[in-house]
Amino acid sequence: MKKKILILAGGYSREREISLKTAKGVFNAIKKKYNAKIYEPDGNLIKNLRSFKPDVVFNALHGRYGEDGYIQSILEYEKIKYTHSGVLSSSIAIDKEISKNIFIKNNILTPKYLKFNFNKFKKNSDLLKEIQSKLNFPVVIKPFNEGSSVEVYICNKKDFFKNLKRLSPYKEIMIEKFIPGREIQVAIMGRRKLGAIELIPKRKFYDYQAKYDVRSKTQHIIPIKINKHKMKEVLNIALKAHNAIGCKGVTRSDFKFYKNKFYLLEINTQPGMTSLSLVPEIAKYNNISFLKLIEWIIKDASTNR
Repeated sequence: MKKKILILAGGYSREREISLKTAKGVFNAIKKKYNAKIYEPDGNLIKNLRSFKPDVVFNALHGRYGEDGYIQSILEYEKIKYTHSGVLSSSIAIDKEISKNIFIKNNILTPKYLKFNFNKFKKNSDLLKEIQSKLNFPVVIKPFNEGSSVEVYICNKKDFFKNLKRLSPYKEIMIEKFIPGREIQVAIMGRRKLGAIELIPKRKFYDYQAKYDVRSKTQHIIPIKINKHKMKEVLNIALKAHNAIGCKGVTRSDFKFYKNKFYLLEINTQPGMTSLSLVPEIAKYNNISFLKLIEWIIKDASTNR
């Protein structure tokens, strides 16, 4: 009898479309071998879980409600095996401030930042002074709890307040020191340092469009041109971050490489599985087919993650 796999996809986050693409890719890869079904979580999630009785839930949700511990807590309560990271590690990884503080405690280099609260904001001149004294321009502004570079802006002094207004619905945001340099992403698969890929975006940086729109023509470089010592170093940092946060399954860590140093920007606990996604590309380079990668993720599923 075929194993029943329920693929959770879509959801309510800004990354809904990417989640649906991930789910479709996963479904097409496993449909012959498993009894697979794509399901969009709604108010009947628990009822549908109990009705379908999956052996494993493949969590293909991205962003808030799917990648932040919310869905994971429901699956834990229902005692259903699921993929990727657990409740606590998911909620920590998606929170850019908490995860950053864990990186700092573990001596992992990460860009300096300020926390900004729109409700406590007083004078433009005071904020500019604080940024210039603690970070200096350019800076990156972004929400604390979004993935896939959603609402991320690189700002100089001139366009800072214009971009800041765009993030006002979030109430609290991160103002981070901009680190130039090379974009390097590392995949971890359980305890295995799977590999790294370099991205050369044609756009200003590796933003949402550069990630998911083939027309943006982002270059993917694998193997990356870096010496063995530095390659080993970045792989070790990624595994250290993965373990420090308590991640499970597959993760992808985003780095900037500048002046011979690696700066960890964030860790992604549910990397995309689309035709442009990086983890499948890194896996393929290491002779792991897309099907084998998905099967490994399914076999790795459990509760108490």
